[in-house]
Amino acid sequence: MRRGPNGGLFVAEPDPAAATRAVVIYLEYLGVTIDDLLNARLLLEPLAAALAADRIDEAGITRLREVLKAEEPLIRGSAMARDEFHVALADQAKNPVLQLFIEILMRLTVRFAQGSSLDTAGDAVEALHRTHDDHAAIVAAATAGDSARAKTLTERHVQSVTAWLRRHHGSGRAMPSRRRHRDTKEASHVKLAEQLAATIQDDIAASGWRLGSVFGTESQLLDRYRVSRSVFREAVRLLEYHAVALMRRGPGGGLVVAKPRAQASIDAIALYLQYRRPTREDLRMVRDAIEIDNVAKVVKRRKHPDVKAFLDLHRHPIDEITDDFRKAGMAEFLFHTGLAQLAGNPVLQLFLRILVELFRRQWVSLDQRPLSRADAVEVAHAHLRIIGAIDDGDDSLARYRTRRHLDTATSWWL
Repeated sequence: MRRGPNGGLFVAEPDPAAATRAVVIYLEYLGVTIDDLLNARLLLEPLAAALAADRIDEAGITRLREVLKAEEPLIRGSAMARDEFHVALADQAKNPVLQLFIEILMRLTVRFAQGSSLDTAGDAVEALHRTHDDHAAIVAAATAGDSARAKTLTERHVQSVTAWLRRHHGSGRAMPSRRRHRDTKEASHVKLAEQLAATIQDDIAASGWRLGSVFGTESQLLDRYRVSRSVFREAVRLLEYHAVALMRRGPGGGLVVAKPRAQASIDAIALYLQYRRPTREDLRMVRDAIEIDNVAKVVKRRKHPDVKAFLDLHRHPIDEITDDFRKAGMAEFLFHTGLAQLAGNPVLQLFLRILVELFRRQWVSLDQRPLSRADAVEVAHAHLRIIGAIDDGDDSLARYRTRRHLDTATSWWL
């Protein structure tokens, strides 16, 4: 909103930083572990590296080599560590969904790294040397168009980074950033409010996210963060939107710590990705990778009571299917998100829900035909075939049937 003459509500470019920050805070609240992060990075980063090798151009090669050159002062200890490599590599994949998901994963990695400790300064130098060498080898493979080698080298590098984090990070959980709010006079009112909201989010996380507790009164927080009342109240509106905290009025009131809502993060990321206009193939590629990984994990857990209960719940008799396309669509949604929940990775579970939301918005915007009973029957048959493969412990067949199901026209509304 612009005030004054010729003012009004202006259309602006969505800010990816605000959306990714909201996701990271939500995942931190869930208690994401190093293993969750490793699994997500091992799934998506090699895919991005292989795509980058196929799609990189001269500008992309220059960009990656500039990032490598910028790493050299880090090795000499003459600059602060700032890992831009993985996001820059993902950019060369030309898939906005992968790019944004990997940026989120890198933010999580940084938060884990902030909670890590080193035995000696030599450990840091050795780690930086090893990382730089890995990055250089990946860039060489991508530049040469060797997608298989780029993928393999990226897998090894992610495994190496995760092993390092396990050795040097005590809790196995991400640490909140301890940024200090900077009252930058040149910054706009909106930017100051966003910075303040991010700082308060971090401080709430650092204090243990005590649900229902009063983080501070308005006067206390104004004094603590040294900002104007208008900036503070705009920051509170942002916090309330993401359900990080709510302002309670009256005696005993103040900024009350709340439970973050997944849907707020999903909506923020989906809105930004709508702006980036990913293709149907961009969405499909990432969705397939996540869903096939999910079903493989569920096969390994097939003896667990929760998995057995889920599979029994979804053995719907074909003759019970009706013409209610909303019910059929909900059954499809619950089947796939249920598998994601059973797979046990909150990062990939949230990513899948974002993809589902993007598919839904694309379906509505394209005014696709309504689902028919034949569509619902085909989906039910596909679910039963996948359930059968899981029951049998047949990993490869479960993956194959999931891939075929996702490729068919009857899954296009998911």
